Amino acid sequence: MTFNTNIKNIECCQNICGPNNSNIKILEDLFSTSIEINLNTVNCGLTDKDMIQKLYDVIDMLCYMVENSFYVSARDIIYIFNNISNKEKLHNIYKKKEMIDRNAQGLPIYPKTLKQIEYVDTLSKKDMTFGIGPAGTGKTYLAVVYAVSLLKKGVVKRIILTRPAIEAGESLGFLPGDLKEKVDPYLRPLYDALYDMLGVETVNNYIEKGVIEIAPLAYMRGRTLENAFCILDEAQNTTEMQMKMFLTRMGFNSKMVITGDVSQIDLPVGKKSGLVNALNLLKNIKQIGVTKFEKEDVVRHPLVQKILEAYDRD
Repeated sequence: MTFNTNIKNIECCQNICGPNNSNIKILEDLFSTSIEINLNTVNCGLTDKDMIQKLYDVIDMLCYMVENSFYVSARDIIYIFNNISNKEKLHNIYKKKEMIDRNAQGLPIYPKTLKQIEYVDTLSKKDMTFGIGPAGTGKTYLAVVYAVSLLKKGVVKRIILTRPAIEAGESLGFLPGDLKEKVDPYLRPLYDALYDMLGVETVNNYIEKGVIEIAPLAYMRGRTLENAFCILDEAQNTTEMQMKMFLTRMGFNSKMVITGDVSQIDLPVGKKSGLVNALNLLKNIKQIGVTKFEKEDVVRHPLVQKILEAYDRD
């Protein structure tokens, strides 16, 4: 099947196709067919009229992105594919998006969904923000990106990352190595985000100088964290006392972000989640922001989506 598109020039076509046609490959995975995009025309193996219309609409939205100077990423393509039935919503996203920062490769980082736009806006306006929702919604990654952007601007002097151990009681003593080596496995998602933003060498240099601090939750008692951006990840696995202890560490000129998924609590039976308790107790404090992500905000690789669908069918 061949149809015309609104691709206006070669540069727009190249941006849509991506380096080495990487974006074409994602589209082929999503539509389960071969796709060839040329200037003004698309050739594909689709025969269903609805799917052909969907492909046309997706490419049209990608054109809109490029014309408005947005870099087309894999996540954008997947999100547009999943939400193309609501074109008004998608247009609103690319009208409102502003770049947060650039990663270590120089690529711009934007919020990808309306909920992510709301989250970043809350991070900018509130000193304490709760990001709640399932894995894959970008709540932790965006918190790290925003923290790095403030560090670069000199708004904060350091970044503190913390996360409860899986056992929730944080019995780290039996693990080999020093304090950093004991807690590193639990903080790997935060490291990955930092490496993406700053590069491995810079991150390690900052850790050595104390600009970035790895602070296990159990070791934060008695501290006051000033001029810092503090991120508590996997907060659903904190106890009520641990959460109270963390929240009351906040100092002047600091921001705190607490992320977690209340549907994935790994605490022992009978232990109440500090995150659930805090959301209930603090819900009427205007200075605290809460962003709740939903399943539709999850942007997954097409292969991951197919694996999940296979397991659901089984």
